[in-house]
Amino acid sequence: MRKDTEGDTRSDAEDVMCKGIEGHPRKSNAARRALVLVAGGALLVTGVALLVLPGPGLLLVLAGLLVLSREFPFFARYVDPVRDRALRAAADSVASPLRLAVSALAGVGLIAAGLVWGLRPRLPFGGWAAGTGLMLSGLILLALLVWSHRRARRTRSDHRTHTDTETSPVHTG
Repeated sequence: MRKDTEGDTRSDAEDVMCKGIEGHPRKSNAARRALVLVAGGALLVTGVALLVLPGPGLLLVLAGLLVLSREFPFFARYVDPVRDRALRAAADSVASPLRLAVSALAGVGLIAAGLVWGLRPRLPFGGWAAGTGLMLSGLILLALLVWSHRRARRTRSDHRTHTDTETSPVHTG
């Protein structure tokens, strides 16, 4: 047993695990990679499932790829194409008032369905586990709609400002 700089005691095995070659404290690389693999994999699998179920599937796929690409370079090549598609889908979801209204109704519907599923355990897959998942999907959908709407308005505003400065006459005098 040894005392470290904070006065805590630890075994020689813990000392080996916590110190690098030069004696600097470091986290276990294998544990970090395992955590990234589990978290990124869960986001990726959930996102893929939500591509066909109600919810923000493409954005969760993107989140999973971003997490995984931090430790596994193989996934990095998929980040940009998925990001482009996810941002395009987000912009499309708020492109017209009708699409915005339908998407908002879908979010409210998911929250309502979650309440029904939570309160009626006799329904198929009934209970609060399924209900909470539905409500969470609805809340995430509504939050992403707000984000997408603000982003689309900002993009349109920036585009108009850029176009106005290009077409305005320049006075020299």
